[in-house]
Amino acid sequence: MSINFRFAIISDPHVAIPQTIRGAANRFHLVEVSIPALELVFDHLERQNIDFLLIPGDLTQDGEPENHQWLQQRLASLPFPAYVIPGNHDVPTLLSTENSIGFDDFSAYYCQFGYQNSQKHYYTCEVIPGVQLIALNSNQFNSQGKQLGCLDEEQIAWLEQLLPQVKDKLILVMIHHNVIEHLPGQSHHELGKRYMLDNASVLLKMLREAEAKLIFSGHLHVQDIAYQEGIYEITTGSLVSYPHPYRIIEVQANGLKNLEFKIESHRVNTLSGWENLAEFSRNWLGDRSYPFMMKLLTSHPLNLEIEEAEKLVPQLRYFWADMADGDAIFDFVDFPPSVRHYFQYFSAINEDGSPNLIDNHARLII
Repeated sequence: MSINFRFAIISDPHVAIPQTIRGAANRFHLVEVSIPALELVFDHLERQNIDFLLIPGDLTQDGEPENHQWLQQRLASLPFPAYVIPGNHDVPTLLSTENSIGFDDFSAYYCQFGYQNSQKHYYTCEVIPGVQLIALNSNQFNSQGKQLGCLDEEQIAWLEQLLPQVKDKLILVMIHHNVIEHLPGQSHHELGKRYMLDNASVLLKMLREAEAKLIFSGHLHVQDIAYQEGIYEITTGSLVSYPHPYRIIEVQANGLKNLEFKIESHRVNTLSGWENLAEFSRNWLGDRSYPFMMKLLTSHPLNLEIEEAEKLVPQLRYFWADMADGDAIFDFVDFPPSVRHYFQYFSAINEDGSPNLIDNHARLII
């Protein structure tokens, strides 16, 4: 069987129609550009002969019914199929409120975009012959109503039955939370672990046994491709945050061995009224970076004293923006050796120290 297709990924678009946009004092998401940026991307994709579009969560600003309705209608007008899953911002509460839909409402909004035959928050479908999409829901709530990032037992049982049935197809897994670490020590660090799937090890074991080798995620708002024991996870940055990226992936192969994935990343650099969008949004992140970077410096494993951290933090103003950009190389030569060494771990490098610049443009053989 010959497999040749193209698809796109837009992640974390955080759609916000104007009347729903709230104050921006401490907000990292530049939701003011969500709709014009999305329209520009849709216009580009409509000219790229793609077969389908994946959107791995955080479709809306904060689950507002008006924003879900706008996106649902806009996706319905596209000339190619779109497949979505919920992010933590899409279903922020278990029950509906005045300002957001409830957890059980999500699939009804997106019945044309993957949920045609499912009342659940997860589904599977054959997107083209021989290619099976498995779309997972990583948003759960505990007995106190707190939102969690994990797969529930029912979904795991469903996967256990499903994976053997599709083992002869190319499997694409879409999920909001990260399954493989994209930052050093992400699954254990207090700043990074909330972006990780709590039971990632369970899912990874199941995927390895099924020889499913590709995961597409969002949530972290960075451009990154991570690899662990035979599985690639491609996470895509947010369309409303620097560098406003999206991806187009071309797949070519004969059969299911040695599939070639050509990954290209594109960016929204300018919009009407936002002619210097890239520069503005990079500074937007930099202006809001101080608390985050102070927390990183004073937390484990660095555990710096506040006074020492305050001396270093100005040089880290654009650290997170550079991480979001992908393919960053860090070497803060003026930092103390242990701190300098720590930040070098965030660089896009191989084990031998050579550059490994695959976060934005890559050719993967799966």
